[in-house]
Amino acid sequence: MLVEASGMYYRSGDGREILDGTAGLWCVNAGHGRKEIASAVAAQLESLDYAPSFLLGHPLAFQFAERLADIAPPGLDRIFFTGSGSESVDTALKIALAYQRAIGQGTRTRLVGRERAYHGVGFGGISVGGLVNNRRMFTTLHGVDHMRHTHDPSRNLLSKGLPEHGAELADDLERLVELHGAETIAAVIVEPVAGSTGVLLPPRDYLKRLREIATRHGILLIFDEVITGFGRLGSPFASQHFDVVPDIITTAKGLTNGAMPMGAVFTSRDVHDGLMQGPEAAIELFHGYTYSGHPASCAAGLAALDIYQRDGLFTRAAELEDHWQRSLLELQNAPHIVDVRAMGLIAGVELSSRPNEPGARGYQLFLECFEKGLLVRASGDTIVLSPPLIIDRDQIDRIAQTLFDIVRKIT
Repeated sequence: MLVEASGMYYRSGDGREILDGTAGLWCVNAGHGRKEIASAVAAQLESLDYAPSFLLGHPLAFQFAERLADIAPPGLDRIFFTGSGSESVDTALKIALAYQRAIGQGTRTRLVGRERAYHGVGFGGISVGGLVNNRRMFTTLHGVDHMRHTHDPSRNLLSKGLPEHGAELADDLERLVELHGAETIAAVIVEPVAGSTGVLLPPRDYLKRLREIATRHGILLIFDEVITGFGRLGSPFASQHFDVVPDIITTAKGLTNGAMPMGAVFTSRDVHDGLMQGPEAAIELFHGYTYSGHPASCAAGLAALDIYQRDGLFTRAAELEDHWQRSLLELQNAPHIVDVRAMGLIAGVELSSRPNEPGARGYQLFLECFEKGLLVRASGDTIVLSPPLIIDRDQIDRIAQTLFDIVRKIT
C-alpha cells in the first residue's frame, strides 16, 4: 500500500520511504506532490467545476490545446481531449477510419498493429495491441492485422542506444499491403518505444522506414506516445527525438503529471480538415466523452506544462541518458541478466525465466526491491524502469545498485 508521495518518493503503509523508479505508472514525470498543480485544480473546481463539451466549450480547453500545439511536432496542432490513454487510442482509430471515409476512401477499414504492442484496454486498443493476456478473454475487432515486433535477441542483445539490426521489419507493412491491398488499410499504429511489453527499442531507421511506406500507400501513421510523450526520451515527444512525424499522436499519463485523468489526441491539419466538411450545422465526428477537456484536468495540464518548461524537464532525460545507460548496463555482469535496454530515462532489464515458471523471477525481484525501498515494475521477467524526470545521478546509482544486489541473491 502507498499512502503518501512527495518528490521522488512514496511512503508505504508501514511508514517506509520508497524511491519511485517508475514515475507511478509512467506518468508522474515532474515528481510527486507538485503544489502548483494541486492549487490550480483546487482553484478551477471553485470557479468552474465542469462544463460539457458537446456544442459548448470553456476557455481552459482552448488555452491548453494552444499550449500543447506549441510543443507538438510540426503540423500536429489539432487536439482532441479524452480521459485516458485507452480513450486516446480508440479515438485515434475512429478518427483514422472517419477521415478515410470523409475523403472518399471508404474501403479503407483495416487497422494494423504490432505484436507485443500495448495500446490500452478499450476494444480498439486490445485489437491492434499484441499482448495475448489482454486479448485472450475478450473478443476483438474484425479487420485487424499485425506486424512483427522488433525484439531480436539473436542480433541486438545489450545494445547501447538503438539496436543496429531490424529496420527491415518495417517492411511487414509492405507485406500486408500486398496481402490485403492498400485500398483496404486505414491506419497503422505503433509505440515509438514499446513500453509495457518490457521496453523494446526501435531499430535504427525503423520508424523512418515505416513512415515512408505508410505515406507511399496513403495509410495514416499513428504513434502511441502515452508513455513516450512529455519528456521521457529527452524531447517533448518521441516523434521529435526520432525525427519522424506521424499523422496522429495519442497521449495521456504525463499530460497532467498523473494528477488528473486525461488524454489528448494530436492530429495533422490534413486529418482535421478532411473531417471538417459538410453543412455548417452538421456534426463532423460522432464521437466524444463526458469528460473531454474537463476544466480541472485542463488546469492540471496547464500547470504541469509550466513545470516541464520552467524546470527544463523536456530535455532532462537527454542530459542524464549516458549516466542512465552506463549505470544500468553494469547489470550485465550480474547473474540471471539476459538483456538491458535503455534510452532517455526508460529501461527494461530482462531476466532469465525459471523453468516452467515464467514471470516468477521478475515478480520476486519486484517484491524484494519494494522491501529494500525501491519501486520497480515487473513485466513478466523484465524489470521496467521509468523514473520521474527530476531524478539525480545518485538516485540513478541507487536504482542500479539495488537491482544488482538483489539479482545476485535471488535464486
